[in-house]
Amino acid sequence: MAAKPTQSEREEHHEPRTTVTVRCTGHIRDAVGTHELEFTFSGARLRDFLEAFFEVYDVEEMLMAETEADATAHGWAPVPDDLPGTWRKNPEGDQTRTYARVCLNGRFNEHYEGLETTLEDGDRVALIYPFMFCC
Repeated sequence: MAAKPTQSEREEHHEPRTTVTVRCTGHIRDAVGTHELEFTFSGARLRDFLEAFFEVYDVEEMLMAETEADATAHGWAPVPDDLPGTWRKNPEGDQTRTYARVCLNGRFNEHYEGLETTLEDGDRVALIYPFMFCC
């Protein structure tokens, strides 16, 4: 099984480059060191962006869930079989941790094509991991 190409290897193969505005909140903002930055990466999918971003900023473990259990809040009411409206969830391995979210132009990525969503120059990507406090 071949290893995934790194950002620099993708650049060598002249993949398209995309520049997005990244906004960070909470713990992600603290780790990145700013609340907003421009980020250019090779490729055009959200997955390409995240892989490139995680090579530069060590926030993958904060944001991405490895298992369904990491993506599920405990203590919530069970989900009924007949939900009103549209219920979308990224597949296991492409989910964010409990309370963490990835938004594109103000909408959760699940409302598009998940990590396969195509990004365009100038899009806004929000990486959200709020501070949680309890009484």
